[in-house]
Amino acid sequence: MEANLLNQSLRLPNGGVLRNRLAKAAMSEALATYGNRPTEALVELYRRWGSSGLGLIITGNVMIDRRALGEPGNVVIEDESDLPVLTRWAQAATAQGAALWAQLNHPGKQSPKGLNAVNLAPSAVPFRQDMAAFFETPREATTAEIQDIIERFGRAAAICKKAGFSGVQIHAAHGYLINQFLSPHHNRRDDAWGGTPEKRRRFVLDVYAEIRRQVGASFPVGIKLNSADFQRGGFTEEESLDTIRALADAGIDLIEVSGGTYEAPAMSGIMQETRKASTAAREAYFLGFAEKARGATQVPLMVTGGFRTAAGMNAALHSGALDVVGLARLLAIDPDAPASLLQGRDSAQHVRPISSGLKAIDRMGLMEIVWYTRQLRRIGKGKAPRPDESGLAAFLKSVIASGWGTFRTKRLRARA
Repeated sequence: MEANLLNQSLRLPNGGVLRNRLAKAAMSEALATYGNRPTEALVELYRRWGSSGLGLIITGNVMIDRRALGEPGNVVIEDESDLPVLTRWAQAATAQGAALWAQLNHPGKQSPKGLNAVNLAPSAVPFRQDMAAFFETPREATTAEIQDIIERFGRAAAICKKAGFSGVQIHAAHGYLINQFLSPHHNRRDDAWGGTPEKRRRFVLDVYAEIRRQVGASFPVGIKLNSADFQRGGFTEEESLDTIRALADAGIDLIEVSGGTYEAPAMSGIMQETRKASTAAREAYFLGFAEKARGATQVPLMVTGGFRTAAGMNAALHSGALDVVGLARLLAIDPDAPASLLQGRDSAQHVRPISSGLKAIDRMGLMEIVWYTRQLRRIGKGKAPRPDESGLAAFLKSVIASGWGTFRTKRLRARA
């Protein structure tokens, strides 16, 4: 093998340094209380990953508004009331040399039916017919609500900085609110927030600007952005490249490339099964787009999805198309995998398709969330993951837990 580029450090545009090129990408943990407060299970989980040698660790969804949850058990940061636990969470990883970034998010319309009193979106566009039973049709956000959301992103980022997190990542992918504003399918507004690609980009640029205003120039701010939505009338590669250029001009520090939404789950691997053999051999799902993005910007790029081997990761880094290798599902079944990869050895575990055997569920890609979330819960309890756990059993247990979690969340909100 040529030199193991995974071990090389990386200097970000703002001067910050990642100790190596291996990152843990965001995965939903759902380990908060039903009142959406961080727990010691998160501290334990991230301590485990912090000890693995990772250069960058990105948390799962941290929501910015208790009225807008993506699932029961989301952490929400609205004020400093949970600062002590947030500080322990940050220290669990940073004390071991890793950078820990909080991924900040708002779900928009992409939230299970019944969890929130109302779901806001750029426009009142329902989900496709076979998903309508799971997701409400959202209400179009007012200008005042849009401005409030922007301010909440900035406030949450400032609290993360105070707690000792190394940076934040804006979640602008996978069909959540910022992605919805970028997409002409979801954003059908004809005001200052929609109608043209430039106006659809305004929301994400204003979110970034507000975060930067509240955290300053030296605090790393990254973004997770779709290469494309992979659905008719959605966010395209051309629009994504233009968005990358705009974010680079604004001063973003790291761009993670992904793709897909709940309605077209490219990020889960389901849509990748029909890739050409030559493309599959390169492992990474979005490497082709990263090559295009490299032509549009010199801002560091991170690619997540599909990487299997140390050789594949090194080949991608040697190509120059990306600067950081993102891993997610592998770290749910082998939290110590980075230690091996940094020595040029592959993990003994292999990511496999997870199926419940229920076609409607499997088609939505939900198993790629619920099954792995269960593994993270085990690690957070100090237990070993179960790579052989049944997909159907995991799904049924998750349905029960989600139903109970939705009920408890709504009860607690009603008492507040």
